[in-house]
Amino acid sequence: MKQAQRLKAVRYDIRGPVLRRAIELEDAGNQIIKLNLGNPAPWGLATPDPIVADVVHNLKSAQGYSDARGIYSARVAVAQKYQLQGATTVQPEDVMLGNGVSELIVMSLQALLDTGDEVLVPSPDYPLWTGAVSLCGGRAVHYRCDESNGWQPDLEHLASRITANTRAMVIINPNNPTGAVYSRATLAGMLDIARRHGLLVFADEIYDKIVYDDAVHHTAASIAPDVPMISMGGLSKTHRAAGFRSGWLAVTGFGPQDTDYLEGLQLLANMRLCPNVPAQHAIQTALGGYQSIEPLVRPGGRLYDQREHAWQSLTAIPGVECFRPEGALYLFAKLDPEVHKIRDDERLIIDLLEAKHLLLSHGSGFNIDTPDHVRFVFLAPVDVLDEAINRFADFLSGYRQ
Repeated sequence: MKQAQRLKAVRYDIRGPVLRRAIELEDAGNQIIKLNLGNPAPWGLATPDPIVADVVHNLKSAQGYSDARGIYSARVAVAQKYQLQGATTVQPEDVMLGNGVSELIVMSLQALLDTGDEVLVPSPDYPLWTGAVSLCGGRAVHYRCDESNGWQPDLEHLASRITANTRAMVIINPNNPTGAVYSRATLAGMLDIARRHGLLVFADEIYDKIVYDDAVHHTAASIAPDVPMISMGGLSKTHRAAGFRSGWLAVTGFGPQDTDYLEGLQLLANMRLCPNVPAQHAIQTALGGYQSIEPLVRPGGRLYDQREHAWQSLTAIPGVECFRPEGALYLFAKLDPEVHKIRDDERLIIDLLEAKHLLLSHGSGFNIDTPDHVRFVFLAPVDVLDEAINRFADFLSGYRQ
């Protein structure tokens, strides 16, 4: 049996051949250090107890379907979150819950795209965006983020990528994989481009509370309340509840002329019946209570200290450079092409895996067009990060392609 033809153009390399090889090595009895996925639980970063308790408390009443958009109390909590962040028009009826942001990305694009429609996606990106655009019949057109400018989007290049087929723009802020947090001026410039060209904006803000030092996350919907926008967030990272698959979207800036799209989005929500109901009960407690992520990202907090330690250790390796991330959970390191002459970065990662039993992600898997980047996840404790980076340094010292 053959797969559908439309899947031929879909890539999701961070769970592709490299991960399959890691599973084979594990099945053969090898222990692999996995720094390839932003999954907090394996590293002891557990979902806060009050959130788990609320889900358990509501299990008996969560056995049937909910409203297709999600339970009302959770949608109220999400609306209030956006109101407090400056998107004051968001109401519960503007909120839809999903089985993680991943499901909502696909649904939102399915409701928008016809064959040949184009979506502006950052390079590098979280690759689900590029894959989902292709899956929905569209074409991902990548705009450059400038490593020499802290991975901020290049507005001139972004504007130059717009054609008559462009329907939407994706903003990932804080950014995965680079760790960039976009300035207010950069966001305002991007949103002005969307306004002038009549584009729908998808604002992926899943890491909105994971920012370090003086970085400030600006909610895109608060800057441009008049621009049609789908803002997305969830509990996977900021509340370490990745397995709950509890996400949301909020709709802002839509006028009467845009209701056709929203009706399509509602149709898709109805077809999946409803999101996972037990996980919806985590949202009100998570958003309304103590924000346990805050001490983790301050100096002395675990995520802050792991970021600092990993960044300093990684950049001490000859020929390795890395922007110091301002947000999220990743180091997107560059291998100096004059020192490390890499032609195939996926081959590099597989060779590293086989030689050192260390699993990282290759940069081209994030839709960057050079083979000279790798992504490290810094969720592991410092001793594990030290072991991983030592293995990487030892591997690079003798590696040739």
